[in-house]
Amino acid sequence: MEQARADREDGQLCTNVVLGNHNVTHHLKIAGRPDQLFTEDASALTPTTSRGCPRAVNNLVLQALVAAFATGKNLVDEAAARASVSEVVGD
Repeated sequence: MEQARADREDGQLCTNVVLGNHNVTHHLKIAGRPDQLFTEDASALTPTTSRGCPRAVNNLVLQALVAAFATGKNLVDEAAARASVSEVVGD
């Protein structure tokens, strides 16, 4: 389901298409990773926190991958996703 939306992020107007977890899954498949990399709990945090802004999604996903790698995990779980939120949002 596509939904056009405009959000403010860091004072910039962010016009985007909200794709939720499908966007991340699609990019992972293109990169050659067809199997699961994010748990469902981790996947649910990204669209909510990013408000659908592609740049925010990319930042959160990248930081979640780093957090999972740093703890030696093969999957990005909720703890890694929450760590990414803390890193990116600063909470």
